[in-house]
Amino acid sequence: MSELELNIEKIKEYQKNRNPYLFVDHANKVIPGKCANGYKFLSEKEWFFKVHWPGDPNMPGMLQIESLVQLSALALTTLPGNKGKVTHAISHNVRFRREIVPGEKLIIETKVLSWKRGLCKGLGKGIVSGEIACEAEMTITIPEILDKYIPKK
Repeated sequence: MSELELNIEKIKEYQKNRNPYLFVDHANKVIPGKCANGYKFLSEKEWFFKVHWPGDPNMPGMLQIESLVQLSALALTTLPGNKGKVTHAISHNVRFRREIVPGEKLIIETKVLSWKRGLCKGLGKGIVSGEIACEAEMTITIPEILDKYIPKK
């Protein structure tokens, strides 16, 4: 498959998240079924900086994971027949290396290790100022596809 570049409007065509819960601004490189790379610029106006932690704002870990999952899911939803389908993160093993603070750009790199029967095993990392801020092993599903393989009672 050919490589894609997706701005925020194109990203919205492939997945369901919207502001304020869309954590990818741009996908620089998406190779359907293989990988997706992009970024999120973290303005000081982001809603979560006001509440996590006042006086010492940083991006919550769960939102860091969400940004990795959202970009990783683009590698699946850009496959033929998957555009706009719902994706769910069903497991992740995460390591947080540094805080992400207002004004930083979170560069996100993801890779699909396997994609079978509606289940994706993948890797993702978030990089800020050349340092790994977070990294995760993830399992993501497209339930509509997975349901076809679950035995019925």
